[in-house]
Amino acid sequence: MSALLTLCVALLLLGTPRCGAQHWEPCTDLHPLDILAEAVPMNGATSGIRMVQAEGVLGLQFSAAEPRTMSFPASRIFSSCDLFPEEFSIVVTLRVPSLPPKKNEYLLSLLAEERDTLLLGLRYSPTQLHFLFLTEDLAGAWQTRVSFRSPGLVDSQWHTLILAVSQGSFSLTMDCGFPMDIMADVPFPPTLSVRGARFFIGSRKRTKGLFTGLIRQLVLLPGSDATPRLCPSRNARLAELSIPRVLKRLTEKPDANDVLKYPYEADMKVTLGSRPPCTKAEGVQFWFDAAQKGLYLCADSQWVSVLTAKTKLDYVEEHQSLHTNSETLGIEVFNIPGVGLFAATANRKARSAIYKWTDGKFVSYQNIATHQAQSWRHFTIGKKIFLAVANFGPNERGQEFSVIYKWSPRKLKFTLYQRIATHSARDWEAFIVDGEHFLVVANHREGDNHNIDSVIYRWNPSSQLFEANQSIATSGAYDWEFFTVGPYSFLLVANTFNGTSTQVHSHLYIWLVGAFQLFQSFLTFGATDWEVFHIGERIFLAVANSHSYDVQMQAQNDSYVLSSVIYELNVTAQNFVKFQDIPTCSALDWEFFSVGEDHFLVVANSFDGNTFSVNSIIYRWQGYEGFVAVHKLPTFGCRDWEAFNTTAGSYLIYSSAKEPLSRVLKLRTG
Repeated sequence: MSALLTLCVALLLLGTPRCGAQHWEPCTDLHPLDILAEAVPMNGATSGIRMVQAEGVLGLQFSAAEPRTMSFPASRIFSSCDLFPEEFSIVVTLRVPSLPPKKNEYLLSLLAEERDTLLLGLRYSPTQLHFLFLTEDLAGAWQTRVSFRSPGLVDSQWHTLILAVSQGSFSLTMDCGFPMDIMADVPFPPTLSVRGARFFIGSRKRTKGLFTGLIRQLVLLPGSDATPRLCPSRNARLAELSIPRVLKRLTEKPDANDVLKYPYEADMKVTLGSRPPCTKAEGVQFWFDAAQKGLYLCADSQWVSVLTAKTKLDYVEEHQSLHTNSETLGIEVFNIPGVGLFAATANRKARSAIYKWTDGKFVSYQNIATHQAQSWRHFTIGKKIFLAVANFGPNERGQEFSVIYKWSPRKLKFTLYQRIATHSARDWEAFIVDGEHFLVVANHREGDNHNIDSVIYRWNPSSQLFEANQSIATSGAYDWEFFTVGPYSFLLVANTFNGTSTQVHSHLYIWLVGAFQLFQSFLTFGATDWEVFHIGERIFLAVANSHSYDVQMQAQNDSYVLSSVIYELNVTAQNFVKFQDIPTCSALDWEFFSVGEDHFLVVANSFDGNTFSVNSIIYRWQGYEGFVAVHKLPTFGCRDWEAFNTTAGSYLIYSSAKEPLSRVLKLRTG
């Protein structure tokens, strides 16, 4: 072989311009490339493709008869360049049925047809998603595989995946959640030639490994990470970058040609008559109740109404004036299976009370000795039912204890179970992490010192008691809230006062390596409550700010009139960002509730600097407008709100910290 020919071969293997050929150009300036739309036949051919509706969304399903049906030459989109982009994203929206163990199916492949060589591929198994690519140099060619764990992919639900590739960095984001990042030893090649190559959708040009699910979106975005374009999203499982026109909407009347091209069917059945079973084994199905003229959808083993008049909140009316033992700092509404609905009131004076819902009203059921009780927390461990009270004051012996009570099925009342030493306790929160049960107390102060530790207690299955597990430094702690985001567990504290100022940071902690660690801080003003709630796929936090005060500045009356804040989770930034400020009057509590398809927040306004007779407000979720005030509720020293439902309807109950009277309000709907 001549020296010149040897050099040409070497340069060819390295991906540099060929001898005597035009200059190869990388594809870096392309717009999003809708690969799925490119592969859909435009000539009316029906072989191998059908359109299927699942969960109200359209996708394409392929037949194993002819994998080549869903393919096209790479030159169709790489018309002015020869090299696959070195940095890119692949966006896929798919619905995957369960797979047998060890089976793999292809979502996408790019083949050099003459050599039948896989240049690039994306395939999945029941537990992993694999990205494959070919690397070549003077030593030869080999295939590299980058594998991501995908535990939630094969569940017969829609998911959107974003694979972002940049040299040796590979990132997979599922449903706009937290990304999984991998730094590979072998980077994606900067000179992967696409000359003579062909894209195959849902296969590797073979019937083996053919994609058996539904696919709705398959887009290549050269040159950048697609995640910021899609996330956050109101419906992260169906986040959209580019969808073939035929799959856009079910509400549009399809083109006659579209009907011919893509046979349409829905993967569900409709049953007429008596109520059929609704389990996962039955799959997705409708039931039409002719007697009630209602249409129901089987989802998550429950019949969900999809064709009835929408329920909406018309107005709020007083239902019951509940006279309490004394001023009430907090209310806990809970249900005991087989017994009934209860409400526990945390009363300022010596006795707190438990009420039972009887004949449409709360009636006195049990009195319990407490010491300036601030709040109750109901929780269960197995079959055991507990109530924990946060006592702010000392007992007759000057000792400070908060107490856990256990429900006695024999006596049909709560009995003392465990005393825990606390310091001016304001709140208990019960939660489960990794199968273990925990309680955390908000210790407000010890004497005049507000900067003390609050304590997390862990349930010991052997001793059947709660034992101290972790201490967290707090400043006048008032409230704890626990919540989860995907696999992550969070604990959020409302800090009220540090001894000199109410302008202190409240903190969000994340569970890592067996303990809670600081995740994010929020500047708050006498924070007394956090409310965590979801609207669709969006996650929000609402803080109740009660007072802006600093010993260095003289307190003014309007220091009680200030904004409380709603934060929203920004998945891309991986933290909570301010969503909305809402003017409040010494807010002490938020409560989130829903009526039909509408979502609401009610705030406990307690004091405006002059009077405790102030209106508490119900806000309705208005989408882009955020929460908008819709109802004013006259309250007096309002301290706590609770929402609950009975067979007779939906209710709100609020407590007053300034009079021995709580009120039950009924939500009138139309």
